Amino acid sequence: MHCQLISYPDPVPYAEALALQHDLAARRGRGEIPDTLLLLEHPPTITLGRRTDEHDLLSSEAALQARGFAVQRVDRGGEITYHAPGQLVGYPILDLREHGQDLHKYLRDLEEVLIQTLFVYGLNGERVPGRTGVWVSDKKIAAIGIKVSRWVSLHGFALNITNDLAPFREDFVPCGIRDKDVTSLREQLGAQCPARAVVKATLTSRFAGIFGVDFFC
Repeated sequence: MHCQLISYPDPVPYAEALALQHDLAARRGRGEIPDTLLLLEHPPTITLGRRTDEHDLLSSEAALQARGFAVQRVDRGGEITYHAPGQLVGYPILDLREHGQDLHKYLRDLEEVLIQTLFVYGLNGERVPGRTGVWVSDKKIAAIGIKVSRWVSLHGFALNITNDLAPFREDFVPCGIRDKDVTSLREQLGAQCPARAVVKATLTSRFAGIFGVDFFC
């Protein structure tokens, strides 16, 4: 099965990427394009999912915007998360009717992509029962939030590589989870942390294997 890979070398504003996802999803639903994976990073952006508890936003939107953060309410599941340069963000635009037509399986497959990617760098990625995402040493290293419309997926995952973790700890409660910290590859591996481009190549390979696709650009 063929899958188009679209990768951006520079940060893409969140609102721009969201509009692109909706356009691609509509075209995928009409059968005009094949499955597509967007890989990118964003300028500093805090996103509020459909289940956001406003008390989990510890800094006001005005204060965040004054510091140069975009604040975006989005139509994905989940609560609050943060995007910034140094993350690897993936937005799979997949027709899930061709991938098992099972939302639970799709989420577990996304987690498996991330777990296998981390394993390459000596990290034991884990699932936490009842929570979506991937943890290392009881700290969340990758967030997942999706939306599916007519069996076409939008949104996706964000893997922390070298991005600043302070906003997760100071400006909001990540994903509404107060009893667990966040982490990144750089925090876990120090000087041995691979470059984002290297991680992207590893993740692309693992995604292809798990979802049974062949990438083309």
